[in-house]
Amino acid sequence: MRAASSIRISMALASLALLALATTACGSGISLDEPIEGPSWRLVQLGEQPVPLGADPRGDAQVRFDGAGRVSGSGGCNRMSGTYQRSGANLRVGQLAATKMACAETERSSNESGFFIALQSTASYRMQAPGRLMLLDAAGRTLATLEAGAPR
Repeated sequence: MRAASSIRISMALASLALLALATTACGSGISLDEPIEGPSWRLVQLGEQPVPLGADPRGDAQVRFDGAGRVSGSGGCNRMSGTYQRSGANLRVGQLAATKMACAETERSSNESGFFIALQSTASYRMQAPGRLMLLDAAGRTLATLEAGAPR
């Protein structure tokens, strides 16, 4: 009788611990698994620096994660593609292949380089608000911030 009672108490405590964990995650606005697949994500910030949108919407840096482990997009001047792996909020982008077109604007070229480096350095991500994706490094620092939606 004591063994059955101990088992029930242990199961009840485990259930309460899981419920507390789920409530804490939900209460903080953090989802344990918010998918990023589907929309195009437009770069709006690199680290702490805002990224200005270009006059030509096709030139805005953006990325898209498909459901099959492929990533594609543009750095602002060059098209890129590669692979990614996502498990929960952990995100790893594999080696990227990109075209080698010259950027006419030095700021756009610099943003593109920074964006590609941010993608390759990403260890995890967080949704800051609906439609806002933050790419994080292994220490949890924000590398880039992106907004959902097709390029303007």
